[in-house]
Amino acid sequence: MHVDFSKNYFDLFGLAEKFDIDNAQLVSRFQELQKQLHPDKYASKPDAERRWSMQAASFVNEAYQTLGDDLKRAIYLLTLQGVSIDEETDTQMSPMFLMEQMEYREALEMAPDASDPYQALDAVRKNLKSATSEQLAAFENACNQQSWDEARTSVRQWQFLDKLKQEVRSAEERLDE
Repeated sequence: MHVDFSKNYFDLFGLAEKFDIDNAQLVSRFQELQKQLHPDKYASKPDAERRWSMQAASFVNEAYQTLGDDLKRAIYLLTLQGVSIDEETDTQMSPMFLMEQMEYREALEMAPDASDPYQALDAVRKNLKSATSEQLAAFENACNQQSWDEARTSVRQWQFLDKLKQEVRSAEERLDE
């Protein structure tokens, strides 16, 4: 078994380098690679082979997690195109998008004090799901047109929405306590 660490994740799984992937093929190839790289197969091998097996398994796991998650896969595709996301330094967003974010945040902050906080959080979650679907579609469209600046903008906005979804989950967990 040979895993080429210089391959990109799509090549590793035998997938076309595009956003819309065959998930069944991803899972099938992952399971095949996991079987081949399982530590038990290398237990009696020399240290160097055991280390290689662990590195290869780690590489395969990282690749699988990246390609299996829509947002991570979108970021990875941009990276392959040489497009940087600049998460820490890029805060430029359209004013309309920023206004929506402020509305979502306000709804999230008010949810715990609502008469039915779970329903309030669910409403925020539904709005975020819809907004995320819009960003996903915008990203796919931009990729198909190889408009990498537009694709990057969609991913940046998608990241904001994803962070808010995590905050909704955290707010729900606090209510459950």
